[in-house]
Amino acid sequence: MKRFYKDAAARPAEGGHEILLDGRPVKTPARHPLAVPSERLAAAIAQEWQAQGEKIEARSMPLTGLANAAIDRVAPDKETFARGLALYGESDLLCYRAESPAGLVARQSELWDPPLAWARRRFDINFEVVPGIIHRPQPQNTIQQLAHAVAARDPFELAALSPLVTIGGSLVLALALAEGEVDLETAWAAATLDEQWQLEQWGADAEAEKALEGRRRDFDAAYRFLQLL
Repeated sequence: MKRFYKDAAARPAEGGHEILLDGRPVKTPARHPLAVPSERLAAAIAQEWQAQGEKIEARSMPLTGLANAAIDRVAPDKETFARGLALYGESDLLCYRAESPAGLVARQSELWDPPLAWARRRFDINFEVVPGIIHRPQPQNTIQQLAHAVAARDPFELAALSPLVTIGGSLVLALALAEGEVDLETAWAAATLDEQWQLEQWGADAEAEKALEGRRRDFDAAYRFLQLL
């Protein structure tokens, strides 16, 4: 879409902060006001709009996209969205381990054991950690407690948590990142451990690296969105 405005800005609005283009409030794709909880997030979204050139490139506006998702997709039925996200706890990446080689086994233990240990303490739960990729059911209490942890979050938090979970394949890792238990680099290293191992063993693959870079951009944007709330 061609750029149709000169200036983008943010201002306080009822219940939050709204985005303005030439003084007019922006609407989401579903025609809801584009209003977010924090001044910092509103300013960052306004900057995305201000940074556009002659054409508006939606891919370069990840914060706007996440805000739209929170308002249009999550808020109308938060409970259903939260339940869908919580399902990842039933087959969390961190619970499925390689049996060999020894280097990969050790690296998985190094990066995956600490978030699981944190989750055990934080939510008073336990995990079935198994070799291989065949599904093993988690204890019912574990599923329930993780579902409660997800359901307690508001639509904007859930919108940001979703790509962290789906890109990384781990609800536990996403919750640890959201609560500041791990930093961004540690979380990314844990989420992409298997891919990075393959690249190290077999050499660079341009297509795989490009896909990984795209996932990293989305992962970083979701984390930044959370930090700005």
